[in-house]
Amino acid sequence: MLALKARVRAGRLLLDEPTNLPEGAEVQLALVDGDDLDDAARAALHHELEESLTEADAGETEDFDQLLQRLRPQP
Repeated sequence: MLALKARVRAGRLLLDEPTNLPEGAEVQLALVDGDDLDDAARAALHHELEESLTEADAGETEDFDQLLQRLRPQP
């Protein structure tokens, strides 16, 4: 998927970057407006992120490669 960035100017979409799309090509636009989280889900996410940062600051981390080895099924 090709992502292009545009801004609204005088009620029109103005592309902010060059494109090599052919003349007359049709494009579909979707408004990107944050995420789909409600207030409770966003608060829970922020709480979990704060807990993770606290654990990392306390040195309570695990090496990612070792974690993957432990989680992968052994032959």
